[in-house]
Amino acid sequence: MNALIFAAGLGTRLKPITDTKPKALVSIGGKTLLEHTVLKLKDAGFDHIVVNVHHFADQIIEFLRANQNFGIDIRISDERGQLLETGGGIRKAAPLLGDQPFLIHNVDILSDTDVAALYKKHLQSGADATLLVSKRHSSRALLFNKQGLLAAWRNKTTGEVRTPYEDLDLSKLDEFAFSGIHVFSPSLFPLMENYPDKFPIMDFYLKECAHVELKASVADHLKLIDVGKLDSIAEAESMLAELS
Repeated sequence: MNALIFAAGLGTRLKPITDTKPKALVSIGGKTLLEHTVLKLKDAGFDHIVVNVHHFADQIIEFLRANQNFGIDIRISDERGQLLETGGGIRKAAPLLGDQPFLIHNVDILSDTDVAALYKKHLQSGADATLLVSKRHSSRALLFNKQGLLAAWRNKTTGEVRTPYEDLDLSKLDEFAFSGIHVFSPSLFPLMENYPDKFPIMDFYLKECAHVELKASVADHLKLIDVGKLDSIAEAESMLAELS
C-alpha cells in the first residue's frame, strides 16, 4: 500500500521552533512528528511512502537516511524549488506513487485513526477520494449530502460558503471537520491538468465534487490533535500517553 506524507510546510505557527528545523522534526513524546507518522503507516501495512519536502528539506532527508528509512521504501518528492501547496504537492508526487489509490497524511496530525481500515473502505466504496471526518470542533467545516458525498465548505466564523452547486440547501447537509487524512485515487489526476502549479487540495475537491465521488468516512469518537501551534504540543503529548 502506498502513502504520501505532507511534510513540506513552513510551520509558521510553531515558531520559534521552526526557525531552525522543519515542523516534521518537532518532537512529541520523544519522537518526531515524521517518525510518529511513518511508524503509524508502516504498522498499518503501508510499505511505500513518499514524503514531500521544502522547509529545511535537507534535515528531513538526513533524518530518514540516518534511520535507514525505518526499514521500508521511502522516497522524496522535492519541492525545494517551489512550495506547491497540498494540491500541487499531490500532483508532483504522482510519478512516485504508482497507479493505485494512496493514503495522504499530514505530518502534523496525531490520531488513533485505523488508517488501514480507512484505505480498505475506500477501495470497497469505489469513490474517487475518501475523506476522514469527525464531529470535532473546528471553525471550518465540510458539508456532505445524505449519500455521504462532499457538497460544500463553510467557515463558521465568517459565514463564507463554497460550493459548486447553485441554490444548495445547507440545512439538509451533514457538517463535519476534516482530519487531514484522506485516500486519493489516480482517477482524479486528469482533472488537475489545467490547475496552476500550486493550489490547495481542498480548492480542487470543492470545485470538482459535483463531477466525482468524494466520500466522507465518519470516525465516531476520533481522538485527533493538529500539532500546529505551540500550545498544542503539551496536549499532543498527553494524548499519546493516553493511547500508549
